[in-house]
Amino acid sequence: MPRTSAQGRSTLPTTGASAPATTSVEDYAKTIYGLAEWEGADVTASALAKTLGVSNPSVSLMIRKMAEQGLVDHTPYAPVRLTEQGRRLALAMVRRHRLIETWLVREMGYGWDEVHDEAERLEHAVSETFVERLDARLGHPATDPHGDPIPTRDLSLSYPETTLLCQVPPKAEVRVEQVDDGVPAALRVLDEQEVPIGSAVTVVTSADGDVVISGPDGDKTVSIGHEIAHAVRVSVTAR
Repeated sequence: MPRTSAQGRSTLPTTGASAPATTSVEDYAKTIYGLAEWEGADVTASALAKTLGVSNPSVSLMIRKMAEQGLVDHTPYAPVRLTEQGRRLALAMVRRHRLIETWLVREMGYGWDEVHDEAERLEHAVSETFVERLDARLGHPATDPHGDPIPTRDLSLSYPETTLLCQVPPKAEVRVEQVDDGVPAALRVLDEQEVPIGSAVTVVTSADGDVVISGPDGDKTVSIGHEIAHAVRVSVTAR
């Protein structure tokens, strides 16, 4: 749980040195969590460098710092893994980010392909009191506009069983659960084709990387390129 200050305002989890985490440490923790979130993939220093737009030496330096603070377990040339303390810091930042994204879409008129960068800037500036009041105002949403689960106040969360749209066989009926907000083209295409989160669709064909889907009544088909289909996660409701 986030700790409470003497003034009654909650603060983010601290590092092993009992000092508040810096913005950079928060970003690294959130990014490490995000890279492994859906597939449980190993997170490498190179993947971190690419995602954060920094050099490999910068990543190595930060990972050593985070290891000293008890936030990551890491040995040279091995994947980077968050400790329990690091995971809680990451989830606290994920909670802030996704609640802000939800607020921007619901109440500020942003499109779901516009909110990621805005939330990145705002998540470090707001207090924990603001986050909790925002959560209450929004009705404690379970997911953000992209279908990513929002951690609860105690930092728990659950994921539906999903697969990538590009891996679903023909004739399967699926529900759109999540779209990777790191692929803005996917968000725009689904928006243009009126396929929001929660849509029930049927995979008509899947060949050469492209996927053709139809709505529940089969009256409209949409062809989705491989890059887009690879960014969409669905749950299979019938085969």
